[in-house]
Amino acid sequence: MPATTSDPRSTRLRSWWGWGYTDARTDDAECAAMGSLLPGTLAAPLPIPRVADLSIAPPAVTPPPSLAHIVTADPRVRAAHSMGKAYRDVIRALRGRPGRIPDLVAHPTGSREVADLLDWAGGRGVAVIPFGGGSSVVGGVEYRGDAHRAVLSLDLTAMDRVLEIDTAGRAARIQAGALGPVLEDQLRPHGLTLRHFPQSFEFSTLGGWLATRAGGHYATGRTHIDDFVQSLEVVTPAGVSTSWRLPASGAGPSPDRLFLGSEGALGVITEAWMRLQERPRHKASASVAFADFQRALDAVRAIAQSDLAPANCRLLDPGEALFSGAAHDGSTVLVLGFESATGPVDDRLAGALDLARAHGGHGGAATANREGPADAAVSAWRTAFLRMPYLRDGLARMGAVVETFETAATWDRIPTLIEAVRTEVAAAALKATGHRATVNCRLTHVYPDGAAPYFTVAVAGRPGEEVRIWDDIKAVANDVLHRHRATITHHHAVGRDHRAAYDRQRPEPFALALRAAKDALDPHRILNPGVLVD
Repeated sequence: MPATTSDPRSTRLRSWWGWGYTDARTDDAECAAMGSLLPGTLAAPLPIPRVADLSIAPPAVTPPPSLAHIVTADPRVRAAHSMGKAYRDVIRALRGRPGRIPDLVAHPTGSREVADLLDWAGGRGVAVIPFGGGSSVVGGVEYRGDAHRAVLSLDLTAMDRVLEIDTAGRAARIQAGALGPVLEDQLRPHGLTLRHFPQSFEFSTLGGWLATRAGGHYATGRTHIDDFVQSLEVVTPAGVSTSWRLPASGAGPSPDRLFLGSEGALGVITEAWMRLQERPRHKASASVAFADFQRALDAVRAIAQSDLAPANCRLLDPGEALFSGAAHDGSTVLVLGFESATGPVDDRLAGALDLARAHGGHGGAATANREGPADAAVSAWRTAFLRMPYLRDGLARMGAVVETFETAATWDRIPTLIEAVRTEVAAAALKATGHRATVNCRLTHVYPDGAAPYFTVAVAGRPGEEVRIWDDIKAVANDVLHRHRATITHHHAVGRDHRAAYDRQRPEPFALALRAAKDALDPHRILNPGVLVD
């Protein structure tokens, strides 16, 4: 059946250089206030960059007349598609050095136009960078190098429709360019939801989630986008791959697995049948404070290994709790949340609280609610979570170096991993800048066999050297993860920034197979060059 949509993009202007909406960014006074908390930052914020100040060359190629109506060379559009939204990208834009700006930006409206664009580009040596919401924080949507005569950014956001809904099977066929809010607006009238809410939800697309194997907001259970896929349609230079829509199959290696996480290097994901859920009606949340971080880790592991399956199970170390406003007394804070479409969840929350208290947690009266979190610490954490990318941009304007990275490891490695990151990354930041860094940690996702720590690093930089410092800190962090056999990425993808570490993590026979797949599917080597394989 058809579905309707309302598009929130039509009423607010997105920033071309930083995170989110222009009317939500931090103002100069807020930037200065944040900078005062990091000794050594600039006296005044860097000015907002202007597209008019960039040196943007004329396009090196002209699209064919048959495709000209979906292609633009508008300077602002090209600038907005030149990079993602990592700190490295933001500071380059602030310093007027955004990198290689694509020659053209295409907005196809269907799979046939995607195929025609790939045919045209392949015959002319034009690199094609698939682009969804542009929220990549790992260099996944930019072109680096000079091996191609021109660069085309392939923006799929005009392909944003829910094409079919199977209410009996609770599934939908959805175009890959649907931004999170656009997608959910079309499912809501049917009482259904994809229930995939990454922090970038407003500014990322279904295709982007699939291409990067994104993790959602939920801490346990089905949270990675992989779990929701029934079938994919992928346009490659070698042809269109359309897998069968099935509840499960044991017929050889899964074709969908080849393209999930392929980051636009093997093909362009254009449609997907996705498993849906009923929208939750029952919610309950609470927070628990701990005096000891290790005992808090033990509590989280006990909850993850129970059958309680919390939707939210975020552990904030004292620095993270202080920054988010969840605690001001040096406590470690566990944020818990449960939800269900079928019945009350109060008993499940009470069970998790009992486990937390058995490991030294205190506080945390269970609070049932329908509209949102009532617990003060939960509310503070949620507000800070949504606001964090804007605050990072504000700190960047003050010349601070702000890095976030995430990983996952088994429980036996988690304590020493977290301690090593805190110690070694702080030392690297001090060496690179001469200033002491703040290194905070939270657990974003928990599993019976391990967890996903998420780190935030903030330190005053040196004017004009921010990217070099960021690179130095990133290199040390990557080395720590490798030594502790922790993954280079749990949900941020590989992109170009994690490429060297990814090469060390993957088995060489698999690398051989991946290179062969690249040769077979993209013989002209035009798709997102430099991502995953050379």
